[in-house]
Amino acid sequence: MTMIAPKETIREFGKNENDSGSTEVQIALLTRQIEKIAKHLETNAKDHHNRFGLVKMVGQRRKLLRYLIRTDRASYQKLIEKLGLRK
Repeated sequence: MTMIAPKETIREFGKNENDSGSTEVQIALLTRQIEKIAKHLETNAKDHHNRFGLVKMVGQRRKLLRYLIRTDRASYQKLIEKLGLRK
């Protein structure tokens, strides 16, 4: 996945272009950040400060995904398929 600007991510996953708070958009934005930091950590293995931030973001995304599967299973399936998260 290439790096995409946050506004484009909001436009793609939100209900409208100002919808930055919905669960789907939050998960998509976190996924983009996680990908960016993971790529950074491949070349900077000793950057423990960013590694800690990465672990926190993964935990936050996991919580949001659990909420989404509880409230709207169809939206959850569509989102993980679009982001390529699960098998």
